[in-house]
Amino acid sequence: MKKRLPNLTSDRAAEAFVAKSDLSAFDLSGLRLVRYELKPKDRAISVRLPDELLKAVRSRAKRAGIPYQRFIRMALEQAVQNGRRSS
Repeated sequence: MKKRLPNLTSDRAAEAFVAKSDLSAFDLSGLRLVRYELKPKDRAISVRLPDELLKAVRSRAKRAGIPYQRFIRMALEQAVQNGRRSS
């Protein structure tokens, strides 16, 4: 039986815990991926999409647990990065 993670109330406490703990001893099954966007957004654009495509994007974003505009940005970033690799 693996240990439960402690309730960490600050970034400092979390950093200290991770620095000194063997995380393989803890049950991490309840964790979920969180993506933070730290870069500022400089420009706004307007894109017209077919209604069905927008519905599909919103549905996928909801399943991923992120706002749909962030989902679109991530898809664009991934497409650009993949394009760099194949060039």
